[in-house]
Amino acid sequence: MGTFPYLDIEQVLKQQLPNVTVPRPVIWLMKKLIHQDWMNRMLRDYNGGAGMEFAHATVRYLNETIVPHGFDKLDASKKYIFVSNHPLGGPDGITMATVLDRKWHGVKFLVNEFLYYLIPLRPLIVPVKMGGGNQKREQAIAVDQALRGDDQFIIFPSGQCSRFHFGSGIRDREWKKSFISFATKYHRDVVPCYYDGHNHFGFYALSWLRTHLGIKLNLEMTLLIHEMYRNQGKTFNVYFGDPIPWQELEQARNPMAKAAQIRSLVYDLPKQK
Repeated sequence: MGTFPYLDIEQVLKQQLPNVTVPRPVIWLMKKLIHQDWMNRMLRDYNGGAGMEFAHATVRYLNETIVPHGFDKLDASKKYIFVSNHPLGGPDGITMATVLDRKWHGVKFLVNEFLYYLIPLRPLIVPVKMGGGNQKREQAIAVDQALRGDDQFIIFPSGQCSRFHFGSGIRDREWKKSFISFATKYHRDVVPCYYDGHNHFGFYALSWLRTHLGIKLNLEMTLLIHEMYRNQGKTFNVYFGDPIPWQELEQARNPMAKAAQIRSLVYDLPKQK
């Protein structure tokens, strides 16, 4: 039980961009975009523990309902790697962790390091650090420790939030193959998952505009907490597919093609229920 440090976007920017002086009006705008006061009010009102306890409290605070499909068929005695599409960019990891907690009492998920600034979530998170050198080594050690342990492990193989694509709608970009090597190295079967949700049109419009202007900085990421704010009171469906044995993945001659095949399988899951 206890209180946690408040979210301070100005300090986050100083840590992430140590050589850049961000103008005060930009800081003010970002505080509004991420609903910093709302987030800190949630932290202020919350008087519980960290990790899964905080994840459940977040779902209750947002008044969200999570409906799992195909969850009962999973073996409670096994350790899995859950791979999912990434429509919401953070909240989907938090809510999926609360679903897994119904069967297993230990979950980790690999996400962008921005969520690491929500201190109460840290026990659940293996952060994806930007950059190379020591940062990559630290991340590799954290992933290894998590996968050698007893926790269930959630990965979003696209590495980023889903985007809008003309002709196919809201979809992940290409999935990275790392989850296949993780599965074969640590002898964990892979469970494909589809999370039914989407962000507001403005998120995808900003992403499209930023990309076509050639801006590399992921500006739309600043809207993800705003999207979480907007999703209050909603119901989300999570579809779990049949586990894929790690031995099958080990035999894959082309891991990238196998990752693409599993990605396609994920988007077909709602049709099978």
